[in-house]
Amino acid sequence: MFCKSALLSLALAVAVSASPITQDGGIAIALTKRGSLTHPNGTFNGEKAVAARLKLESKHRQNLINLEHNIGSAKFQELYPGVDTSKLAKRAGIPLTDQEDDLEWTGSISIGSPAQTFNVDFDTGSADLWVPSSSCSSCKGHKQYNPSRSSTSQSERGSFSIEYGDGSTASGSVFTDTVTAGGVTVTNQYLSGVTSESSEFTQDPADGLMGLALTPISELGHDPFFVSAVNQGVVAESVFGFKLAPSGSELYIGGTNSRLFSGSLEYHPIVKNNGFWQIGNGKALLNGRTVASDIQTIIDSGTTLMGAAESTVAAFYNNIPGSGFNDQFQTYTFPCDQTPQVSFSWGGKTWAIDENDFNLGQVSGNDCAGALTVVDLNQPSNVWLLGDTFMKNVYTAFSIDQNAVGFAALA
Repeated sequence: MFCKSALLSLALAVAVSASPITQDGGIAIALTKRGSLTHPNGTFNGEKAVAARLKLESKHRQNLINLEHNIGSAKFQELYPGVDTSKLAKRAGIPLTDQEDDLEWTGSISIGSPAQTFNVDFDTGSADLWVPSSSCSSCKGHKQYNPSRSSTSQSERGSFSIEYGDGSTASGSVFTDTVTAGGVTVTNQYLSGVTSESSEFTQDPADGLMGLALTPISELGHDPFFVSAVNQGVVAESVFGFKLAPSGSELYIGGTNSRLFSGSLEYHPIVKNNGFWQIGNGKALLNGRTVASDIQTIIDSGTTLMGAAESTVAAFYNNIPGSGFNDQFQTYTFPCDQTPQVSFSWGGKTWAIDENDFNLGQVSGNDCAGALTVVDLNQPSNVWLLGDTFMKNVYTAFSIDQNAVGFAALA
């Protein structure tokens, strides 16, 4: 679903105090952004949007399965009463003719001693690190991890597997090894070397994925990279910050980069100990008017979409004159010449989404697709997911010590 490319840069640096500061000499890493859900001519790429929605649904179904496995059924039922994860794993996907992944922001990491370099997607909506293994005959076009060439690699018990709603899959063996991202080095980090990969992944520019969510949703059942970095004391602050934009994008590890935002960060606490960066007390606004209140939002850099339950999304678009539903692509539309102003608030400032980010392009006639789509997250109907469509409009910080997500205006 990536129809255009641009070269971005990613600076990863370690802050040296508890206040948001900038440290000169940070390591700049080239990022590749692969397109959007809009064709170059401005029309909506419906097939790729369906693929993005399926991937998003499957990732969050698997997250709930991982959560129950890691914390036990009793604690899981306290968080999600009545949810039967055995049924989640059996859901089938929709056959597609174009099964590319969604929008990505990728950068370089290294694994092993000596270092083996990989281009990965940094994803706050998942919690595992995986890259292709040298034992993978189907992982064409990607760099491959060779554990036998790393003096710090150790084979671990268990296995790793993922399956997306479009039918794409990857699975492999489990290792621990030294992992470095932007000068931050973690030892004995759990990861998977994928030994089987379906053809859909060979079309992706990323070799693999680095999950930046929290431990409870790890399929490997171990701390993800940034949690390991905090526990091992190799970062000065337990915070990382994102700027996602057409240029100058940056992931800042171990603090926040004050040159990239104005004012102070407005932090909001995580509302559940469920592994997601999920904050509450939110409201959605349409043209300045509140249309949904008391919502919870999962902040997920691993998807370009915004999503919520069917009833929630339908109620949202009912407030837009001339809106409708496109059966072919299962997406809501609005009049192209009347793109709504969508914004969110969590009890402080109101954070607006640029009209060009909410408008995914023309579907037919004067109908354009909206970036808020129906996604089955297997969560209560007041839970929304906000991906890159939202994050491109703010500076976003994720704090482990504060157990919170913060926003600030882009500089």
